[in-house]
Amino acid sequence: MFATIEEFKKVLGNLPERSEDAAQKALERQSQLTKPQGSLGRLEELAVWYCGWRGSAKPPLEKSQVIVFAGNHGVAARNVSAFPVEVTEKMVQNFNAGGAAINQLANCFGSKLTVRPLSLDKPTADFTRGPAMSEDEFVNALMAGWEAVDVESDLITVGEMGIGNTTSAAAIAHSLFGGEAADWTGAGTGVKGEDLKRKAGVVALGVRENPAAHGNGLESLRCLGGREIAAMAGAMIKARVERIPVVLDGYICTAAAAALEVASRGALEHAVAGHLSAEGSHPRLLSLINKRPILSLGMRLGEGSGGALAIGTIKAAMACHNGMATFDEADISSR
Repeated sequence: MFATIEEFKKVLGNLPERSEDAAQKALERQSQLTKPQGSLGRLEELAVWYCGWRGSAKPPLEKSQVIVFAGNHGVAARNVSAFPVEVTEKMVQNFNAGGAAINQLANCFGSKLTVRPLSLDKPTADFTRGPAMSEDEFVNALMAGWEAVDVESDLITVGEMGIGNTTSAAAIAHSLFGGEAADWTGAGTGVKGEDLKRKAGVVALGVRENPAAHGNGLESLRCLGGREIAAMAGAMIKARVERIPVVLDGYICTAAAAALEVASRGALEHAVAGHLSAEGSHPRLLSLINKRPILSLGMRLGEGSGGALAIGTIKAAMACHNGMATFDEADISSR
């Protein structure tokens, strides 16, 4: 637990590692299964990764969790989205009623869906005029993410809902990795033309007005993020502490993850990228944190939707890993 940013930094400095013994035993099992070595491609790699973090050569995967955080952004008043801020709360209601895409995807793969709205009646401050959150607000958002993780889960993905949050994600990426604001600013909810140029200008202004965020992972989250983005980061770290593997969703989730990686190198070793979104800067951001996406389906919905789909792929990997017979068990010669 933590009550200050400094205490959270201490958590980041003392993260558990995966079990190399379990990973090695999982790799040995893969070599004995009734298939040519490597014939299941990335499924084999994912199985070994999962086993290492769960600390077993043959762990179950039965309790996946999808967590969707929702927050409102003061910067949305700068007309950076094609939708009004009221949509955030309406979508939370839709999640709770079971009517959103993420409800269907979570149900499809047997995942528990957790929805956490965060002070929707109090947007973060407009980051073009200073930090989006005070230190206390930031720590509270991190803690909301931390507490949303069910410690009985054996795999999680985190998603978000928040009008204006692609602007926030672009500003985080720009503050961490430089370049031009336009390099990191995409369509989001469908912004284009002059509106897209204005959005990039807002990103540039926000980064200029928050010099403390430049190259600083946690300050980029506090100064330029939203409560839902900070909460995703808190959930990712709680999962690491509990050795629960994490599936990253799209661009906004990856921005939160990138901030953690800059704050503490190796903080994302327990995470894989669920998919490559259609948000234009996502491939570059994934590359900078050395994550290779599992899926590429042209999605850009958010809500944890791409991560939830990738849960299905990881479940398939573990079904093969745990359920297939070895050559000895099947009385088949491997030579």
